[in-house]
Amino acid sequence: MNAQKVKNVGVIGYSGNPYETPIKEIAELCLKLGEELGRRYHVFTGGRDGVMELVSKGVKSVGGFCVGVLPWEGEESNGYNDLVVKTGLDFQMRSFILVKSVDAVVSVGGEIGTAIEILAAYANRKPVILLRGTGGWTDRIADVLIDGKYLDNRKLVEVYQAWSVEEVLEILERISK
Repeated sequence: MNAQKVKNVGVIGYSGNPYETPIKEIAELCLKLGEELGRRYHVFTGGRDGVMELVSKGVKSVGGFCVGVLPWEGEESNGYNDLVVKTGLDFQMRSFILVKSVDAVVSVGGEIGTAIEILAAYANRKPVILLRGTGGWTDRIADVLIDGKYLDNRKLVEVYQAWSVEEVLEILERISK
């Protein structure tokens, strides 16, 4: 990352009801992640429910700034976004706007949309931090990393692995130098 200071951090992960499995098992972690990121960075999410809503709630609880990048025209935003970008695009295309708008991406759990976002971030040379132990593609994709940190032989950008919010923050600080 050409010594660029990290200012905007994207958080990707599970969508869905934050009070149902699998999201409810990581709800406190998502809130804490949002709080800690919100104290230091502008936070971008997909703007909807699930991990996005919980992280945004954490950001707002500490007075941080959160941007929700929404798909479709009529899609409803969660109530914790300071700025909502209504892209009018499908989920995958919306994800590319989110990825292009941030300096780094933190992945939390997630299904196929999250996998696409991880790959998009990597392809666009945006550092990815996998918050391990959160399930979904965040944990699965770690098994295919080359040398434990790349998604292909071009070694475009490092994919980091963190096991706690504190480790996420340490990595973000390190890649800002």
